[in-house]
Amino acid sequence: MCYFIELSKPLQELQKHFNAKFENPEKYKTGVFNGFQHPQSPVIIHKQPNIIKLLNWGLIPHWAKDDNFRKNTLNARMESIHEKSSFRDVVNNRCLIVADGFFEWQWLDAKGKQKQKYELTLPDKQVFGFAGLWSQWADRSTGETRMTYTILTTEANELMAKIHNTQKRMPVIVEPANEHNWLQDGTLVLANDKLVATTDALNLSLGL
Repeated sequence: MCYFIELSKPLQELQKHFNAKFENPEKYKTGVFNGFQHPQSPVIIHKQPNIIKLLNWGLIPHWAKDDNFRKNTLNARMESIHEKSSFRDVVNNRCLIVADGFFEWQWLDAKGKQKQKYELTLPDKQVFGFAGLWSQWADRSTGETRMTYTILTTEANELMAKIHNTQKRMPVIVEPANEHNWLQDGTLVLANDKLVATTDALNLSLGL
């Protein structure tokens, strides 16, 4: 799964990599994004591939009564998006979630009381895009319209199976040369086999 992502590059590097302009450059922030806080982070949607927008993490289906649903949709299993009511209406709403790293915790004991933190990046920590889906939701109580996203996940490769050693899942990272094709027609070529891992110096106790 993927609940913590990192973005450390300057805005200009993102714009150059994706050949896209930031819609609200004054709102751009770097740092670690915690999915459970449903932050806004940079995303490119298929309808506007030349614009980097800010969307909230945690997809809210158009039919949801309130935003509590988003805690269940930080990630979406790629194998079942056509079956799940949360995602089947937006399977063609493809997007790229901009990042240059993500974090995962390896269980060091059977109950997960001791964990080892890993940061996963591409070589040289280059910018990349997670494959995702996006949705537009209208808050019935306020009339506000929100754009939200989920990150697609797939079966862990050999590296990630050792790190994410409980559910053995990993986020889908799009091969940089294929990013436009993913947005345009859904052609997906993964860059997951290029991932490298570095460890935090400390074992973490009792959760994240």
